[in-house]
Amino acid sequence: MKLPAPLHVLNEALAFLLELAALALLACWGWQTPETTVPHLLLAVAAPAAAATVWGLFAAPKARTPLPLAGVLAVKTLVFGAATAALSTLAGPGWTLAFAIVVTVNTALATAGRRSRGSGR
Repeated sequence: MKLPAPLHVLNEALAFLLELAALALLACWGWQTPETTVPHLLLAVAAPAAAATVWGLFAAPKARTPLPLAGVLAVKTLVFGAATAALSTLAGPGWTLAFAIVVTVNTALATAGRRSRGSGR
């Protein structure tokens, strides 16, 4: 399925915003999880840094280590799954479900668009 150009651009912009939201959710989770300041700070920095590193190495459009589509989807599932789990500890189930649905639809549309263009990534 090929999205019309304006919708493709909109979906790619949404994907970027979702990636930023995932990092922010992991940082918020890290800050609120432990009881003292040092672990707060460490987790608030380490959780999104780890996610960004894995994403940049394997799932980004210009990834250092390109993976086949199944590998990219696995990395996205890991990062967005962690962000969804983080959101479930920070907000109610409605926000968590909404985030998961938006991420799933966005990723499905992006994947279908990539397959239709024949890039496989």
